[in-house]
Amino acid sequence: MPSHLIKRTDYDPETRTLSVWLVTSENRYDYDDVPPETYAAFRRAFSKGRFFNRHIRDRFRFRVSRPG
Repeated sequence: MPSHLIKRTDYDPETRTLSVWLVTSENRYDYDDVPPETYAAFRRAFSKGRFFNRHIRDRFRFRVSRPG
């Protein structure tokens, strides 16, 4: 199901970095040290936005990359 909050995600299992692009921003948010099990549960979640808000946002350190 498409998310109203999340435009795109990418996960690098080697660095355990979860990259998230939100619908409301052109910025990329890179969340550090996200376990593969958390990413797998995120992918399976019916509501990606709800899972993101409850289990990822404010739980992992992140960096913001702005385009350009």
